[in-house]
Amino acid sequence: MTFVYLICFLLITVGAVILLKLTPERITSDLMRFVSPKQTLRDKVLTIKGKKKSRKLTVELNRIRDALAKTGKGGQFAIACAASILLMVIGCVVAIMIDNAFLIPVFAIAFALIPFAYAKRTVSFYDNHIKEELETALSIITTSYVRTDDIVTAVKENVQYLKPPVKDIFASFVAENMMISSDIKQSIRHLKEKVGNSIFDEWCDTLVSCQDDRTLKDTLMPIVAKLTDVRIVNNEIKGMLMAARTEYWMMAAMVVGNIPLLYIINKDWYAALMFTTLGKIVLAVCGLTIIVTALLMFKYTKQVEFRK
Repeated sequence: MTFVYLICFLLITVGAVILLKLTPERITSDLMRFVSPKQTLRDKVLTIKGKKKSRKLTVELNRIRDALAKTGKGGQFAIACAASILLMVIGCVVAIMIDNAFLIPVFAIAFALIPFAYAKRTVSFYDNHIKEELETALSIITTSYVRTDDIVTAVKENVQYLKPPVKDIFASFVAENMMISSDIKQSIRHLKEKVGNSIFDEWCDTLVSCQDDRTLKDTLMPIVAKLTDVRIVNNEIKGMLMAARTEYWMMAAMVVGNIPLLYIINKDWYAALMFTTLGKIVLAVCGLTIIVTALLMFKYTKQVEFRK
């Protein structure tokens, strides 16, 4: 009978999608409108003054969307949002199939996070690639700038040796300065906006100051050296972070693995856990604990980043 209900539910879902003409793009726009409602003028003023912070969920979704767009995979964000909604529904169905209403929100959250976890992994690989190429690019460009005393010439001399996507970023800087505007300071500020890296921001700010005081160019190389220091530190702690993550997933697997183990050891205990109200609540609490601790684990085992 449960199978029949499941088929009916899936048919109703498909029918609703067809009738409402839901597309990944429409789902994405509705989701972003929900998590980021339209701000009033007062809210915008308070945000600019720093008296009101944006929601963490909104900031994170915007960061993932922008990073995927920079990698040329902007369409994947819409697909991730649509897949998240679909998996959320599937998670609810799975909880209903095992007759545990307490697990509905737990499975819905867990299943909905899967596409964004994959998208964030893609963003992480892109960020690491940017940092590696940025270290080389800033090093050779700074060396040329100290010699030529002209940032546009320094970039033109070395842009052919750079690799994408950093090459495209500096190539656009040269094109803007030569064809659009001769205001070097403004071009540097536009260059700063194209890379979300605090060390690069500091390098660009110092570069702007160098246009008024040439003696400050000797401070650029120590700033570039910070990228090397951060890379060395991350390489040193990489093994420790991976070990911590592995240990966590082993503990989580042991918690989940106890359920089939109970079925083998003592079927009465298994029945009490799966079919009684108290047992269902215990499963829901365990599931929620795994989700919360997993998010905290990723937060505290991410790579070191330089902050001003």
